[in-house]
Amino acid sequence: MKIRQSQSGQAIAPQTIFMNQRCFQEDCQTKIYWLGQGGAMIHSHQTNIMIDPVLKGFDMPLLYDIPLSIEDIPTLDGLLITHIDNDHFSRATCQDVKNVCLSYHAPSYVADVMSEEGYPTQKHDIHDNFFINDIKVTVTKALHNWQNGSQKWQYRYWEEKDYCGYWIETQDGTIWLPGDSRLLDEHLHMPEPDVILFDFADNEWHITLEGAIQLANAYPNSDLICIHWGCVDAPTMTPFNGNPLDLFEHIVHPERIHVLAPGEAYQLIKK
Repeated sequence: MKIRQSQSGQAIAPQTIFMNQRCFQEDCQTKIYWLGQGGAMIHSHQTNIMIDPVLKGFDMPLLYDIPLSIEDIPTLDGLLITHIDNDHFSRATCQDVKNVCLSYHAPSYVADVMSEEGYPTQKHDIHDNFFINDIKVTVTKALHNWQNGSQKWQYRYWEEKDYCGYWIETQDGTIWLPGDSRLLDEHLHMPEPDVILFDFADNEWHITLEGAIQLANAYPNSDLICIHWGCVDAPTMTPFNGNPLDLFEHIVHPERIHVLAPGEAYQLIKK
C-alpha cells in the first residue's frame, strides 16, 4: 500500500506520476487517470474527457503535486463539471484550457455561471444523456446542497438539480462518478458499473464512510478508484481527510479497491 502520512496523521496520496501529451494520443485503450482531489481524466481511444479538473489556482494548501500541466493538454473533447464548489469547478483551469477544449458540460446553476463567465457550456438536467464523440454520458442525481445551511451562500436557494454525477459508457466498459453526494436510494439501484470513481469521505454532505461501504457492496464486482482524499492539507476537515485503509475490512472483494497516485493510469479492460 502506497499511502503516506502527514505529521498530523492525515493520509496522503501516493507520490504523483506526471502526465504528458502522450496520455492524450489516440490508441485502442480506455484509461482513467486520477487528477487529484475529485477530478479525473478519461482517455478512450481517440476521445479525452476531464471531470472536475483542478489543475491550478486552488485556495487551500495541497499535499500533492498536480500531475498535469495545462500546457501539456493538446486537445480536450469535453470538460464536465459536477457542481459549483471550487474544489470541483476551477475557474482558472476552465479559463486556461479554453483554447483547446471543444465542449463544456454542467448541470443547472453552475452551467449558467460558466456561460456567463465566457465558457460555452451545454446545460444538462438530471438523467439527461449526451455524446462526446462515441462516449455516451448520462447525468446522475446527487444531493449536496449544503450551501442552504451557510449564511455566506444565502444569495440564492440551492436546488438538488444544481449538483450531479456522471455515468460514462465507453467502448471498453462503464465508469460512474457519483459526485459529491449523500447516499441516495437511486444510487443503490443502478446497473453495475465496471468502475466507480469512489468518494468515501466520512462527511454528512458526502457519502459518509458507512454509505461508501454500502454503495461498494451494492456493486460487488465494480472496481473502486479512490478519489477525494489525501490531497488537501486539512486534517480536521472530513471532506478531505479520508483514508482508504478504512475500507478494506468492510468491502466485499477488497482487492478491487485501487489506491492510485495522482496521474496514475488505470486501464479499463473490456469484459
